[in-house]
Amino acid sequence: MRDVVVIGGGPVGAFLAALLAERGLDVTVWEKRRTTPPSSRAIGVHPPALESFTRIDIAEQVVERAVEIRRGIARTGGRTLGSVSFARVSDRFPFVASLPQFVTQALVEGRLEALAPGALQKGVELLALDDVQPDRVRLHGRVDGVDVFEVARFVVGADGPRSAVRHLLGITASLQAYDAPFVMGDFRDDTGDGDDAVVHLESAGVVESFPLPAGRRRFVIRTEQAMARPTPETVAALIGQRIGITPDAATGTGVSAFATRRRMAERLVRGRVVLIGDAAHEISPIGGQGMNLGWLDADALAPLLVAGIERDRVDTAALETFEADRLKAAWRAARQAEANMSMGRPSSGLKKAARDFGFGLALASPAKHLLARTYAMSRG
Repeated sequence: MRDVVVIGGGPVGAFLAALLAERGLDVTVWEKRRTTPPSSRAIGVHPPALESFTRIDIAEQVVERAVEIRRGIARTGGRTLGSVSFARVSDRFPFVASLPQFVTQALVEGRLEALAPGALQKGVELLALDDVQPDRVRLHGRVDGVDVFEVARFVVGADGPRSAVRHLLGITASLQAYDAPFVMGDFRDDTGDGDDAVVHLESAGVVESFPLPAGRRRFVIRTEQAMARPTPETVAALIGQRIGITPDAATGTGVSAFATRRRMAERLVRGRVVLIGDAAHEISPIGGQGMNLGWLDADALAPLLVAGIERDRVDTAALETFEADRLKAAWRAARQAEANMSMGRPSSGLKKAARDFGFGLALASPAKHLLARTYAMSRG
């Protein structure tokens, strides 16, 4: 019998497995996909996540490969409204590390393989889950048309917003779709903004830009209507119209459109099965907190699973506290994402003037330190 089976080998599931393997647990991961997607929706690794990464000794590797964003700037019409510094958000990591998700994923997977060779099993689809026994959970999966079975003391669903684990448990999840379409793309960085993140609050809608390694920059643009098939040319032209700097379309990669939504599971724990990451809470990517939220779920859950294995029992009270705390954190992040989307919607005339004035006032006051801590998910 395994100590823990993790369903979902994305950045959150693989990280949890590495945390557990580092503590000596017998853990395996079932991942339905055979390959890691080459595109990266998420890029920001916030200070609390970097602190968590120190527990599996990959924080330094992440920082070495990333761009350290130490300041965010707000502009409109080429005019600077103000800036925020991340200098006070963490003593050890006073920045947001910008690194494509697939690179971070590779570092997590590499550490898991070093700690527990063969623990990550790709191409395995979960078909059934039986959690009626008081001391174990039975799992039925399939790989290459062959049925596979496992028995575990604990199971963790980290299998994304359409979680099979959540579905098999019958746990409902409320869904809120927002009328806020976006497009994004990565281009050679010709802005001259260096390692700063810049938010352009323009009349036609926000343009966010973030530095990436190798002299590239991620642009995220709110659009009036959803785009079916954006191209590097259309996205580059849109950026040029909004901020006056048109990226070289020939350098564009990762161009895509996405919708924004919020999905919250009504509960995260049932007996010996726990949901984390997007399986537990999917929030708008605007603000960049979703993936980090999942890592912090894993960091909070790992010691509870270790204690449960060592004592050979389920600490119901501790898991109930975990559930309450992580749902509270998810709702807080969701509200922050909603505020970010509201700030970036199209605006003109007196409404835009009032918004710009208020934003500039906040960035010139001590409140900017709170804004920095909120964005960077600082626990302090």
